[in-house]
Amino acid sequence: MRKLTFAMNMSLDGYIAAPGDDLGWSVPSDELFQWWSDRVDATGLALYGRRLWETMSSDWPTADQPPGATPAAIEFAGRWRDMPKVVFSSTISTVDWNTRLVTGDAVTEITRLKADDGGPMDIGGATLAAAAMRAGLIDEYAIVTHPVLVGGGTPFFTALDHWVHLSLVETRTFPDGVVLTRYETSR
Repeated sequence: MRKLTFAMNMSLDGYIAAPGDDLGWSVPSDELFQWWSDRVDATGLALYGRRLWETMSSDWPTADQPPGATPAAIEFAGRWRDMPKVVFSSTISTVDWNTRLVTGDAVTEITRLKADDGGPMDIGGATLAAAAMRAGLIDEYAIVTHPVLVGGGTPFFTALDHWVHLSLVETRTFPDGVVLTRYETSR
């Protein structure tokens, strides 16, 4: 059975995007960017909601092509293109870059994917992750907390019908006061 992790940047007040889908507060240091790149390299399958897919696919497929692209951006772009991805959406009709589109029930498909053999899976996008959270499908939360209060926007966590107990498995600090905390779901 595959492990499913919800990993995102989060503001100290609990948001993954500020109002207007503003992500300007979450610009990573070189060290944090490398952590994200290594995570992409180790991911067996990435699951994206439509909005996160549109954000990622608007930049990373060609981020290694401009003159002056940094070695880190070149590495990340290649890793991102090569990583198998599934996009869950009923409003787009095509995807590229080692990606397939699922238009049906996300919880059913994620449950099926978890039962498959293969490497670990990451899930991203607030709406998609919320559905997986409510269904009890997330095995680990990797929360990269930035020391900023954005006051509203898209929350990391969704409302739940029952408590989910977690066990801390890692903490790590990055430059600029950013803190990684990883929690496994206690089952």
